[in-house]
Amino acid sequence: MTDPAAPAPPPPPVTPASPAPEANHSSTGLPSNIAAALACIPLIGGIIFYILEKHDGFVRFYAMQSIVLGGIWLIFNIIFAIVYFIFSHLPIIGLFLSILWNVIGMLIHLAFVIVWLIATIKAFTNVRWEIPYIGPVARKQFPNAAV
Repeated sequence: MTDPAAPAPPPPPVTPASPAPEANHSSTGLPSNIAAALACIPLIGGIIFYILEKHDGFVRFYAMQSIVLGGIWLIFNIIFAIVYFIFSHLPIIGLFLSILWNVIGMLIHLAFVIVWLIATIKAFTNVRWEIPYIGPVARKQFPNAAV
């Protein structure tokens, strides 16, 4: 019989488990999906990650898409402000046109936000998604990158 007061044998040594395979790390030190999702912040995020990222084509692709989308969004805002200014200064029909232009502008801004959120979610889930009309422009910047 074994002595109940005797100490139990020591447990086997714990060997560190091999780390789970992670997403590719970008040259920024972040996982590719996180860096690409942050690069989706229109214009500013794209510019920052386009400058910082040197190796990961996935992150650079989303950064370029963000730069193009942000540039188009900025140009739209400038044109929107000019047209709104003109409409609001027209006599009689100006009030109607400026209200109509505001509604159109809100719908276009909503479309920009939806496209931005979809791109961010796709980048975060490691899916390369080309924004219609903008994606091909970004893809031309990286002809050797795997799609």
